[in-house]
Amino acid sequence: QDYTWEDHGYSLINRLYPDVGQLLDEKFQVVYNLTYNTIAMHCGVDTSVLRRAIWNYVHCVFGIRYDDYDYGEVNQLLERNLKIYIKTVACYPEKTTKQIYTQFWRHFKHSEKVHINLLLLEARMQAALLYALRAVTRYMT
Repeated sequence: QDYTWEDHGYSLINRLYPDVGQLLDEKFQVVYNLTYNTIAMHCGVDTSVLRRAIWNYVHCVFGIRYDDYDYGEVNQLLERNLKIYIKTVACYPEKTTKQIYTQFWRHFKHSEKVHINLLLLEARMQAALLYALRAVTRYMT
């Protein structure tokens, strides 16, 4: 059974801590929707598919998978070095080095790489919240 932020986590956290769910949801949405509509030297690019792939890959790393998402997109859009970087930062942040940072997306701006960090850290936070809130839900029922 799926336990998603939109369907379950948001409402539970709002019930436990009024207004906190709204603040967290706004924070997730701001980071998720943040874009300059550029990729490297290309302007006017719809980056929503890439942002969704990164978000869902982070959730997948933590064992959260969605039936309605095609994970083939992750393999098409995220190169191996980017996957290594995402997994390292999300799971083993103390092992993050400048070398693995420079090895992915070599022709991209640092601001785009920073956005990747924001996406993966917020997705990681949401994944952790989903596990905690699911445990609270099970305890309450």
